[in-house]
Amino acid sequence: MDRLTLYIGNKNYSSWSFRPWIAMTGCGIEFDEVLIPFDFPAGNPRFSEISPTARVPALHHGNIRVWESLAIIEYVAELFPDAGLWPRHVKARAEARAVSCEMVAGFRALRNACPMNIRRPKQRIELGDGVMSDVARIETIWRDMRDHFGGPFLFGAFSAADAMFAPVVNRFETYDLVASADTLSYMTAMKELPAWQAWQQAALAETWIVPEDEA
Repeated sequence: MDRLTLYIGNKNYSSWSFRPWIAMTGCGIEFDEVLIPFDFPAGNPRFSEISPTARVPALHHGNIRVWESLAIIEYVAELFPDAGLWPRHVKARAEARAVSCEMVAGFRALRNACPMNIRRPKQRIELGDGVMSDVARIETIWRDMRDHFGGPFLFGAFSAADAMFAPVVNRFETYDLVASADTLSYMTAMKELPAWQAWQQAALAETWIVPEDEA
């Protein structure tokens, strides 16, 4: 099988890169990583060389190109059906995909107001309309899934659904948005993952500054 290559952006900021990276790493799927930094205004011209959208992440596998985080995860799940990227039970798998798609399509108020920033010290900011409604909906998803499937992750074991919400864990902590014990318990489980810690360590070592992502 041809080697998988995942192209990502800055680990400190690139929430969409974080999702397939932690999904694949957390499920033990080997791949080569190529980081192309956001060190130009509006991204980096090299992005157009690896993705038709001129954005990261992008996955290359032989002559196959896959872009968009969730599409990358779905493609890799087909290649490695036993890796556990999606839950095995059909109901859990359907709900995992539903909440993952909800993450892709929604929560714009939270994402716009509180960009992922691994290096940023924990500090509250003034929040616009809709942010706390997004927070409440995400907390409900996390609580309902963990209650139903037993935790510690959303569907028992770590899965792609957790990967899709991984940047939110950083947002909730960095901007001091949550206080409930069940939410903090889930966040702790995520942050204790070796994959999370490897990404965080690399992010903290980066020197690039992207002003628009410094809320």
